[in-house]
Amino acid sequence: QVQLVESGGGSVQAGGSLRLSCAASGYIRRSYCMGWFRQAPGKEREGVAAIDSDGTTWPADSGKGRFTISQDNAKNTLYLQMNNLKPEDTNMYYCAANTRYRVSWYRLLIQAQYNSWGQGTQVTVSS
Repeated sequence: QVQLVESGGGSVQAGGSLRLSCAASGYIRRSYCMGWFRQAPGKEREGVAAIDSDGTTWPADSGKGRFTISQDNAKNTLYLQMNNLKPEDTNMYYCAANTRYRVSWYRLLIQAQYNSWGQGTQVTVSS
């Protein structure tokens, strides 16, 4: 089982930046895909960006040009660099991993494809 712990959330003004981190512990394999999701109260969880087992990144349209997902395999850490933040980016952000099978690229931003989740970190952007 993989344990995921997010950090780096906080409150910023519009136009600011944050970098979220997700520390993974347990049995880690490079074949796992990982992703960042976000969820506002009363809304469904949506994919923000994902990275597949080959290291290819897949940003959602909502974050293209502003959000960058990356990973440091030596540190077992996943990152989400968020620039030019907007008030609509205010959400709880979650790190996720699929530890069971390879996920096709067109499913990487679907929450049902992931079986391990962190507890989330809150991001609040004020105007």
